[in-house]
Amino acid sequence: MSDQNNVIIQVADGTEMHAYSAFPSSTGPVPGIILLQEAFGVNHHIRSVADRLAQAGYAVIAPELFHRTAAPGLEVPYSDFGSALPHYNALNPEDLTADLTAAHAWLQSQALILGDKIGSIGFCVGGRVSFLANAVLPLAAAVSYYGGGTHLLKDRATDLHAPHLFFWGGLDAHISKEHIAEVTEAVEAAGKPFINTVISYADHGFHCDERPSYHPEAAAEAWGMTLAFFKEKLG
Repeated sequence: MSDQNNVIIQVADGTEMHAYSAFPSSTGPVPGIILLQEAFGVNHHIRSVADRLAQAGYAVIAPELFHRTAAPGLEVPYSDFGSALPHYNALNPEDLTADLTAAHAWLQSQALILGDKIGSIGFCVGGRVSFLANAVLPLAAAVSYYGGGTHLLKDRATDLHAPHLFFWGGLDAHISKEHIAEVTEAVEAAGKPFINTVISYADHGFHCDERPSYHPEAAAEAWGMTLAFFKEKLG
């Protein structure tokens, strides 16, 4: 990545968090998006998603959520989830809340970003973190792609600030229908707005064109819906 895209953010607990940033060519004020990584790091795929969002008109920050346990720039091969596991297991809501708050503050500090038009999007573990982001930040929109473990945060549904868009793969053996139902029922019981989309023919990781489970049609359909959702909520 180029140095101009690489940002270092100070977190309230005294840690430093590297992040990848991407900005649109627009000179006017633009909405912001916090992009939350898979378990494999802020890798080529996540950076490409940031660039795609920037091309769509959003300023994006993708923080390295493993910064407390991994060296900056960690990228784990998709075939080697075991190497990601220690970092994945070290994540917890308290640290993540500090990281999300710092990423949000960084976006708000940028001259060209509309501070009240900030959203989040995450994939895999980042999908779970995007749900947490919606609970702890004054977001205007949030999106979660196949966020495993989100049911463990279902008690935070009452805290959601913004409409939440969920995507799940019907063939995903990592996330049970019961766990999906726990999430959506908690959000519904809390009276919070949400859209729940199950793509029956898609597997876990269907959006990532660098994983074996990539499903081009499902990815295109979900991405089109994501951009429409962000345009509606963020402008």
